[in-house]
Amino acid sequence: MSVTAPIREKTKLRCKTVIISDVHLGMKDCKALQAAHFLRHTLCEKLILNGDIIDAWHLKRLGGWNPSHTGFIRTVLKKMEKENTRVIYLRGNHDDILDRFIPIELDNLILTEEHVHSTARGDYLLVHGDGFDAVTTNHAWLAKLGGYGYNALLRFNRVIDWARQMMGKEPFSLAKWAKAKVKAKVSPMGRWEEQVVDLARWRQCAGLICGHIHTPTDKMLGDIHYLNSGDWVESMTAIIEHLDGRFEVIHYDDFCERTGREPKEAMQAE
Repeated sequence: MSVTAPIREKTKLRCKTVIISDVHLGMKDCKALQAAHFLRHTLCEKLILNGDIIDAWHLKRLGGWNPSHTGFIRTVLKKMEKENTRVIYLRGNHDDILDRFIPIELDNLILTEEHVHSTARGDYLLVHGDGFDAVTTNHAWLAKLGGYGYNALLRFNRVIDWARQMMGKEPFSLAKWAKAKVKAKVSPMGRWEEQVVDLARWRQCAGLICGHIHTPTDKMLGDIHYLNSGDWVESMTAIIEHLDGRFEVIHYDDFCERTGREPKEAMQAE
């Protein structure tokens, strides 16, 4: 007698808040399809786009906008219109063209530089995080040069991943490894976290949430709760605030598993 496997019902993930950053629309290697797929299957009161959603640096020099990037923008607009989601877009360093417009509020959309998010535990300050980065703050030209090198490494990484796959090995992110090594030299993580704590305490906040360094994080720094939403170029992570007030850094694959959806669905029109 054969046993039929139970059918898992597909659901939307219901939560209070979704926070994503560093989608880098305009880069060929950004995961716009997966990011839009994630947003389509979440229901939230507030969506915070914490910087570098559009990569103006890349677009200005190389271009690279494609229909999947437009699809991401349309997904955000539909959430505003059909789900009455409040969208807060914080300026990053790659979309610093917004400096000439912020702060501005248009119906359910707010463009600003920072945001204070109230929770039962206390206020959380949201900033993109480039202000903690000595290279971005003091040497913008070097940061842009590094961005071009990062894009080149991502392209070269496709060859490396193909070779490792042929040998039965797991993928390895050369770009992420190189970026971490450079950041460790010029902006040590210890110093980064010190600035996080100092700013949160100065603003009398219980926690601080940022992006920028593409490193998903959820940790306590003494009495300060520090979260980083990662990125949608490599890590494909976001932060969700559950209905009970808990914060969680969630990976795209885990999200698909939890909601009964397959990552391949992101490649199909819905």
